[in-house]
Amino acid sequence: MSCQDEANDHDHDHSHDHNHSHGHGGHNHSHDAEADTGLADSLHSQINIDETRCLNEQEAGSIKTVFKAWHDRLETTQGVSSDADEELLVFVPFTSMVKLRSIYIWGGATGAAPSEVRVFANRDDLDFDTVGQCAPTQQWSLVAQAREPVEYPVRATKFSSVRSLVLHFPRNFGDDSTALYYLAFRGEWTRLADAPVVSIYELNPRAADHKTPASESMGHHTIS
Repeated sequence: MSCQDEANDHDHDHSHDHNHSHGHGGHNHSHDAEADTGLADSLHSQINIDETRCLNEQEAGSIKTVFKAWHDRLETTQGVSSDADEELLVFVPFTSMVKLRSIYIWGGATGAAPSEVRVFANRDDLDFDTVGQCAPTQQWSLVAQAREPVEYPVRATKFSSVRSLVLHFPRNFGDDSTALYYLAFRGEWTRLADAPVVSIYELNPRAADHKTPASESMGHHTIS
């Protein structure tokens, strides 16, 4: 989907919620992750942490430290800080197809905490040159001086089939550098192996009509 297609189809939400109730609805739930993290319906086990990345981080790879267990959520010795300015652009891939329910964000209680987040579903092609031109799937004004991670519910219909997220933190509450200590996600997930595979057959196929193996592989990893 192009940025122009998204321009009139996004939400800006100022609310947050601490409701942890959940139902099952026939989908897989991360109860193993819940035991590890203490967060109901946690998607922690479905994050491909090795492949997460962040643009404009002071220390390369430090973004991987923000996906903490719930009992470590207030720990501030590990986290990510922005480098050249206050912007951070975080890419989070999942190992399953995710139906996202909410996002937990915490950058501490100082002016370095992010004051806004713009979230994009299934857009791993964004960088600082393009993210400002695209309308997010949803965005929030974040809570100032939060003493613990805050839960931000998502519009469920907009995050029902998520393979990856991009989180853009454009500014903070007045500091020169933005800090982020904790990121977590709640929701349901389906193993990719369970997704239906549709095969299309043709009579007398011609070699010229078929993609190369390399292009086929790339096509299978794109969600529009």
